[in-house]
Amino acid sequence: MKVLAVETATRRQSVAILDGTKVLARSDEDAQGAHARRLVPTIDRLLAQTGVALAGLDGLAVSIGPGSFTGLRVGLATMMGFRTVADLPLATVPTLEAMAWNHREVGRIVCPILQARTGEVYWALYRWTSDTVLIRVAEERAGTIRALGESITDSTLVLGEGWEGNKDELQLVLGERMVKVEAAPPEAMAVSAVSVGLAGLERLTRGERAGQGVAPLYVQRAEAEVAWERRAPALASVQGRGEDSHGRS
Repeated sequence: MKVLAVETATRRQSVAILDGTKVLARSDEDAQGAHARRLVPTIDRLLAQTGVALAGLDGLAVSIGPGSFTGLRVGLATMMGFRTVADLPLATVPTLEAMAWNHREVGRIVCPILQARTGEVYWALYRWTSDTVLIRVAEERAGTIRALGESITDSTLVLGEGWEGNKDELQLVLGERMVKVEAAPPEAMAVSAVSVGLAGLERLTRGERAGQGVAPLYVQRAEAEVAWERRAPALASVQGRGEDSHGRS
């Protein structure tokens, strides 16, 4: 089964054409927010390079987030357009799940981490139960580095830009709780259209198809957590005044 896969959830742009598990062509570059300008020309170039026409594909796969709002919209809109033009089945793959396909190690907990807003990350927990079966242990979340560290309770393999950019802070949180993690190999760190394609192939093979109303997966922080952080400074201030007043009484 020949599949065109696209990954645009971060500032990187990754495109790949797979025939089963064989990679026919791929392109990985820093798009710096220019996905709308670069994506289609890159796809055209890879199709020409492999001699595969759009109509000669058997399916499409695209990552749907979490990640960059603009990048996700560009990737999804492009692939939905190709689906309509070529009448091809489309598989949508959560970005963190696709990242877990970067490194398969049976029995190991895998935690893909993506950078979100300043001081925050996206993450989820997965486990490979066999070479081809990946289960989600904890759903996609967005939050602080501390919240991430507190969600990791066992030996875990970590990967992604969110790990590379926050490893020191995360190690401090994990150290407090005596939990150890291991970093994935360097080649497994970046988001990859190859992994999107492999996960998409698995979906297409079992007959899973994206519906007409598919939308990006925008993972938001829990409202209770956001509300608590907004209230915390005020509560601390009130408590501090109360303690000060009590001390003078």
